[in-house]
This record gives sequence, structure tokens and C-alpha cells, in this order.
Amino acid sequence: MKNIRPVFYTIFLVTICSFTVRAQESMWRYETGGRVYSSPAIAGDKLLIGSGDSCLYALNKYDGSLIWKYRTNGPVHSTPEVSNSNVYFSSTDGSLYAVDINTGSLSWRFLSNGERSRDIWDYYISSPKLSNGLVFWGSADSCMYALNEANGKQKWSFKAEDIIHATPAIAGDTLFIGDFNGNLYALNTEEGKLLWSFRTIGDRYFPKGEIQKGISADRDAIYFGSRDYNIYSIDRKSGRALWNLKEGSWVISTPTFHNNMLFYGTSDTHEFVSLDKLSGKVLWRVPLPMRVYGSAVVNNEIVYFGCFDGILRGVDIISGEIQYRFRTAGSIENYSRVFDSNGKFHPDFQLYGRDYLESEKAIHALGSILSTPLVDGDKIYFGSSDGGVYCIDLTKVCEGQ
Repeated sequence: MKNIRPVFYTIFLVTICSFTVRAQESMWRYETGGRVYSSPAIAGDKLLIGSGDSCLYALNKYDGSLIWKYRTNGPVHSTPEVSNSNVYFSSTDGSLYAVDINTGSLSWRFLSNGERSRDIWDYYISSPKLSNGLVFWGSADSCMYALNEANGKQKWSFKAEDIIHATPAIAGDTLFIGDFNGNLYALNTEEGKLLWSFRTIGDRYFPKGEIQKGISADRDAIYFGSRDYNIYSIDRKSGRALWNLKEGSWVISTPTFHNNMLFYGTSDTHEFVSLDKLSGKVLWRVPLPMRVYGSAVVNNEIVYFGCFDGILRGVDIISGEIQYRFRTAGSIENYSRVFDSNGKFHPDFQLYGRDYLESEKAIHALGSILSTPLVDGDKIYFGSSDGGVYCIDLTKVCEGQ
């Protein structure tokens, strides 16, 4: 219980469309021992999330109390997947784990041929996905694995050309996965047979066009971003491009679709974007002070997303107007060390200067949100680089018109 911090943080709101907000709102925050890039999952009354302190946590979703935690031999920067009595997740120790959801005891462990990072911005590792009794998981050993859900025995593997840190998407009997050589693969889930592959365009400075984080699958198309500055829409059946849009920086964020809209964030152009998913036409852009790597979630016509500045924003899906902002503890404490009163970098702060490693540490001290928020009823949950797992009561953030 010592890690639970029932606290009060100021929530900043842009007052638009007759929305109002109270000055302060209560929430719970559980403090882990490392940065939290993992996104949460929920099973019953349990909130499951990984941390850079090498643990997977099971927290009571109502009050943030610790139910159990499972320690691995490396940071847990994947998002857990729940099925039946187990929770599945991966660690930078190169293993995929199945842990009993009720007791936190190990059910089985599958060891790949090792993990590694491409660079300091390679924050995530592949998260498992389940379908028809199989667990699908990619690794930095360049292999896509299909494992038996019950015992972890390997059914098949597919060898890609480079690191797999993207999380696969599954639609019907087809699995889609990207690698760090810019390849998108469509595989048959039963046998791992290659159906087709697509190669990203590449860029002068990033010719491989790495696919870093994940893929979203819709009825007819799949969507993903790349380090070649592009976001892509690909025909699900043929693997041919439907459209692509070149941004001014990496697109790491896995696109989120809602109706005919597509939402994602950019890296160094510091924007959150909405597109028409059928045409790729830009509907609106929200300028931001920092990168967005996590994905967004839509709830009640508001799209929520986190930013490296430690602020969770809620944006109207039609207008792109910001409805509210919530700041992490790290953002409140350290924001003025990086940004001036206008939200611009201090003149003496260089994000990619000679001391870029120290600059990156300063950014993460803001409580950067690389985690994808999860909405459950009237609560929203996410993790932060300040080590916290947060719960916000959405009914107390914005009151009705």
C-alpha cells in the first residue's frame, strides 16, 4: 500500500462549447520503480501494466492498491494481453511470459534469441496478441513467433529481415507485422505462410523506413506509421498501397481509427493529426510542444492521447479543439526546467544538441506519456515516465453543458 498516492493535481481545461471544469480533481497514482512505457490492460477488477523496473503489476483498478507483481530480468515495455486465466507480456530479457492472472505465479516462459534496441528512441518492444488458442509475438531476433496459448510451445516462426518491435495486428486468419527494415508482412495465422509483403518508401535520412510500434487493421485496410516520415494505408487483401501521407518527422504512434477518421501523433513536428481514413486528407492538426509516440483512444466523441511533455489531452474529434489537459506529477514539478511560459523550449535547451542524452533525461523527467490511455467506464488509466500509473475520473474532469 505504500506506493499508492491519493493526490490532488490541477487539471487545466480550455473552455470550449460550454464545457466547465472544477479546479482540482482527485485520482489515484501508483508509483513503480521505473519509467512506464507500457499501456494498461484490464481483467475484472485488475489493472495490468508493465514498468521499466522489470515488473508486471496487477493493481486494484478502483483504488490502485497492489494485488501482485511479477519480476522479470529486464524492463517490461510491452503491453499485457489477457486470455482465460493468464496474462501474457514480454520483457527486454528476451522472453515472453504467461503469468496466472489470479496468483501472479508463472505459468510458462518462452525465450527468444535475445532482445536489443536500435537507438535511445526505440522505446517499445513487441506486445503479444492472441487468436484461436495461439499467442503471436515478435522479437528483436527478427522472428515472429506463434506459440500455444496453454503451454508456450512453438507452433511456427517467421524470419523477418530485421528487429521486430512492432505489435502485430490480426484480422480474420491474417496477421500483419512490421520490421526495422521497412517491411510489412501479411502472414497466415495457422502456418505462418507469407501471403504478401510491402516495403516502405524510405527517406534520404531514414532509407529503411523502419516500422517501429504497431499496425491497425480495419475491415478493408491496414494503417501504420514509419520512420520514413510517412503514414500508410494498405489494402488488406492485396498488400497494395491505397494512399500515403508524408509528415515532417517520424510517425511512431500506431494509428487509431473511429468511424471514417484516423488519429495519430508525430515525432519532431510535434503534432496530433486527424485524417479521413479513406482518402488520407487532413481534417485537422493540433500543434504540441513535444512528440507523441503512444496511441490515442476515443470515448464520447473525445480523443485522448499523451505527449512527451507529460500532459494527457482530450480533443474534440470533429473540431480538433482541446477540451482539457491533465498534467502528470513530473510535468508539474519539472515543466519550467524545459519550457518557458509560452510552452517553447528555453533558449539554452537543445533537444538534439551535443548533450542530447541529458536532454532526453530532462524530457522524461516531465513525466512523458508514451503509454496509450485505456478507458474503462468513467475512468481513464495510463502510465508515465515519472514511474506513475494514473487513474482519472472522467466524470469529474468535464461537467456537462
